[in-house]
Amino acid sequence: MQTRKIPVTVVTGFLGSGKTTLLRHILEQAGGLRIAVIVNEFGELGIDGEILRGCGIGCNEDGSEALGQLYELANGCLCCTVQEAFFPVMEQLVERRGEIDHVLIETSGLALPRPLVQAFNWPSIRNSFTVDAVVTVVDGPAAASGQFADDPQAVDAQRRADPNLDHESPLHELFEDQLCAADLVILNKTDLLDVARQDALVEELRKELPPQVKIVRAQRGALDLHALLGLESASEESIHLRHDHHGSADDPDHDHHHDEFDSVVVSAPAPSREAVLAALGQLVDAHTIYRVKGFAALPGAPMRLVVQGVGRRFDSYFDRRWQAGELAAQPLSRFVLIGEDLDAAALQRAFDAALAQGGAASASLAIATAAR
Repeated sequence: MQTRKIPVTVVTGFLGSGKTTLLRHILEQAGGLRIAVIVNEFGELGIDGEILRGCGIGCNEDGSEALGQLYELANGCLCCTVQEAFFPVMEQLVERRGEIDHVLIETSGLALPRPLVQAFNWPSIRNSFTVDAVVTVVDGPAAASGQFADDPQAVDAQRRADPNLDHESPLHELFEDQLCAADLVILNKTDLLDVARQDALVEELRKELPPQVKIVRAQRGALDLHALLGLESASEESIHLRHDHHGSADDPDHDHHHDEFDSVVVSAPAPSREAVLAALGQLVDAHTIYRVKGFAALPGAPMRLVVQGVGRRFDSYFDRRWQAGELAAQPLSRFVLIGEDLDAAALQRAFDAALAQGGAASASLAIATAAR
């Protein structure tokens, strides 16, 4: 029986930073290492099937297409579609864990690494996988010029083309969030910068990074395999401690939003996941609410339930176990609502009423079931 966790490397960075080339180098050096690749391709030139087959991924020995080595997720920004797109693939890989030595995930250029890394605490996959490292690829010339992406217009076009994208942050904030999640930063395309500009850029990047995070310089993503794999960071265990512009994992009140939006908090005991989602759905239907995020403490559940909503679409997943004293200090479930013309008192009353209605319905169903 296999008990080791399979290491996962998450590669993030803007469109044009060199993620594709980096992964090609990894795959070309892999030798006998059995690698599964997940590619978030929506709206960009990521790793297509032909490139990967050229590296021996997705092919049988006779050159025919093999199943189960390459997974292409083409339905939008992976950090915004974790539950719909990511979990089904990872659960497939759990069933095949005896055939896999390593997993590579290439995110889209707009992905926030943090929600994806937190997803590795999901109960159905946490015992099978660990995040070996988050590798952030930085386009050296673009970052040195202050543009962050080689083609900002292409990034904006990608943003507009993705119907699932639920964050519209300025590029510099996305760039900082990708850096903050990194276990390794690759300063790429250094052949296009002189040494003085490289050194100045490294100094600027270092300001955004913890001391233990290394910055490695590369040309066209060419790095030794041992510098990229086997870092054993177990990032899923500490990602909630890292700052980003989209809310601290331990503070649902902190969220990036524009000044013209209202932000209010509602809180109440949560009778069940279904009741919470239904109650939040009623609020969204009745008010101008664009974004919902927060945590629920479900009766008898040892783990914290993360709830995120964009319009009528909600994701919910358990990200980690409640820590000692947390439930006693904050027994209520709390959610931030972001929208326009929001009245905090009115929303709290509506939330309480909707939860009471949902809780009563759940109790009636339980009594009816028990009586059968």
